[in-house]
Amino acid sequence: MGDTFIVEGGRALQGSVRVSGAKNAALPLLAATLLSEGRCVLRNVPDLVDVRTLLDILREVGLAADWRGNGVVSCRVESQASSVARYELVSKMRASIYLLGPLVARRGFAKVSLPGGCVIGLRPVDLHLKGLRALGAEISLDHGYIVAKAPGGRLRGAHVFLGGPMGSSVGATANTLMAACLADGKTVIEGAACEPEIDDLAHFLNRMGATIEGIGTPRLVITGVPSLGSASASVMPDRIEAGTFMVGAALTGGDVRIEDVRLDHMAAVVDKLREAGAEVTEEEEGICRVRRTGALRPVHMTTLPYPAYPTDLQAQLVAMLCLAPGISVVTEKIYPDRFHHLAELNRMGADIQKEGCSAIVRGVERLSGTDVEATDLRAAAALVLAGLAAEGRTRVHAIHYLDRGYERMEQKLVALGAAVAREAAQRPAARAA
Repeated sequence: MGDTFIVEGGRALQGSVRVSGAKNAALPLLAATLLSEGRCVLRNVPDLVDVRTLLDILREVGLAADWRGNGVVSCRVESQASSVARYELVSKMRASIYLLGPLVARRGFAKVSLPGGCVIGLRPVDLHLKGLRALGAEISLDHGYIVAKAPGGRLRGAHVFLGGPMGSSVGATANTLMAACLADGKTVIEGAACEPEIDDLAHFLNRMGATIEGIGTPRLVITGVPSLGSASASVMPDRIEAGTFMVGAALTGGDVRIEDVRLDHMAAVVDKLREAGAEVTEEEEGICRVRRTGALRPVHMTTLPYPAYPTDLQAQLVAMLCLAPGISVVTEKIYPDRFHHLAELNRMGADIQKEGCSAIVRGVERLSGTDVEATDLRAAAALVLAGLAAEGRTRVHAIHYLDRGYERMEQKLVALGAAVAREAAQRPAARAA
């Protein structure tokens, strides 16, 4: 079951916290270094389980990466002998799919296991494959592996539409974008994702020598180049981590100063927090203050692609709304099955009903600490936040999910006055000889 967090509730978060680099930006940036023929340096890389896992996979396909946990990764491709990303590693995280585009574009061949990751419902890779097929890749499935081949060793530019029923796919946009940089000719991606993490990736690729126009818009135009070289970048601040601390401040009736935050990436989140009764002010560029002195208020919210409210902050908002008098409605349009946290919050005394892809939250006077179990990364964060506001002690099990996306979460919370301690998982006793 992994480690457990022991959370003593009833303490308002107070003080300052610095946001780490964004997991969802760092992972595609690391994968993009496979495209380079030189040395790449990434700064502000968060020390997360997912980052370490991806580096293990990248090393297996020939990337020499030097990372001492100081936020700086220096890497260079030293071998192209293997283009196979094994199931044993890929099954641990969905972001491993980011290797597919760079490998087939640079080496003409890729074999990547179908990815794993959090259990939050169906997350198909069809748009990833659609983008690569449009660039001329021959795609097949072989015993659980995606096999991609570029005829003649090179992909070719094309016009491709990546919009889906609920908008664009961030992962598919990143994969197609990376692959197109080394394709012959011009590629136009229509319906491209506009998330800030895609902007971060595109700017990094341009520093490597790519030619990408339309950054920040749903229409990306890429003119392929023969090769890409050295570049450096600093990973953008994690808007989901920032949002988690913002919700935590509002939920506990606290007063938190958040450093290294991009509020221009978080307009929808700020809007909902203010609607719920929190004060959010930008003290200076990169620093904001979140506090709440009055009662929480109910809100209606729907998750949609950027710049709307992000699905990765849905669970945290639901946890906060459990204590907002009245009825709130939270609708999940990105991953309609992403509601495993509801049952655990109800165990703490919440009153939530699921109707289709919506959670109907009736505010209660208090939550009570108890044993709960996380089922995915953001659900883990939501249960920890609920524990901060609950009466008594909450034990959040399976906290390994949290370690995938939050750097030193318990240390940061303790620095804000929370009573949070990690309890290591008990290892099975060794058998007697």
